[in-house]
Order: sequence, then structure tokens, then C-alpha cells
Amino acid sequence: MDLTPYVDNLRQELAVAADAGGDDARALAERLTAPLESAARLTLLNALSAAMGEVTRELAPGSVDVRLRGLDPEFVVTAPPAPEPVREAREPAPEPVTATPPPPPGDADDGAMARINFRLPAHLKARAEAVAAAEGLSVNAWLVRAVSTALDGGQRASPQGRGKDTGGRSFTGWVR
Repeated sequence: MDLTPYVDNLRQELAVAADAGGDDARALAERLTAPLESAARLTLLNALSAAMGEVTRELAPGSVDVRLRGLDPEFVVTAPPAPEPVREAREPAPEPVTATPPPPPGDADDGAMARINFRLPAHLKARAEAVAAAEGLSVNAWLVRAVSTALDGGQRASPQGRGKDTGGRSFTGWVR
């Protein structure tokens, strides 16, 4: 993007404003335009960077970066990944959700918590919300449990009572 027309327009506007002040003001404006050119370019670059920061926040996980080549900025657009195609009805239904064991007692809850920003594609977020709701958990609790299970080698315990007559009642979940 060539900033020269914008800087030239600013110089012209300054000259028009100085004409209203007489010969002394016009002479002062002519002396100030050369040193102000670099400040004007820097101000335009700052405005473009701030604008692209706002665009990037709206495009997440895509982004727009401003790169400076010589005196002129260039924009580099990184598009968000394409969404996964919609599954056809012929595909088998997902396996029923089973309860996973709680983390081992040593890792359970030492009181220290850490906060992270976690970005998911919309289709994964919807699936995580549905599974968490089916298990009666918040998405956060479900994600904590999923991460814990993944870090423990993906071991899942089978719920007790499976295969036995439970009198028509079933219970899922875990207790401390």
C-alpha cells in the first residue's frame, strides 16, 4: 500500500490552511512539511496496525499482519482453516458416552488453578458442549477431565455394574 498520496494530501491540506494565515504562515508551513512527512507516515502505520489488530480479533483463528517493505506497508492475510465437511447420514452414530475415571488422587485438586485461552473451531465446540451436557457437566469440567484422561494415556475405566441387573437404575459420574 502506497502511503505517498495520503502524505501528499496532508501536505496540501496544511498549505491550504497556511494560506489563510498570510505569507508568514505559508513560509512556516513549507518549512514544517518535510520534517512532518516521517511523523505522518508513522502515524498512518500506527493507525493501520491498530485497525488490522481489530480485524484479526474478528477473524480469529485467521489473522491480518502489517509488514513494512521500504516505506510502504503490506498486508498479509492468513485465512482461518476451512470447516470440516458435514457428515452424511449414512455414517455410524457416535459411540455412547461413558463415564471416565477421575484423575488420580495425587493430581486431583491441589488448590492451584491456571487460566488459559482455548480456541476451538465452532463445530468442535458444539460437539464438546453436547457431550458435556449429556454427562451433566460444564464444558470446563468436561475439558479438564478429557485433558486429564489424555495425559494419563487415555485409560478409561468401565462403569461398575455394567452387565449386571441394576433394577432399571443406572448411575454415572464420579465422587471424591
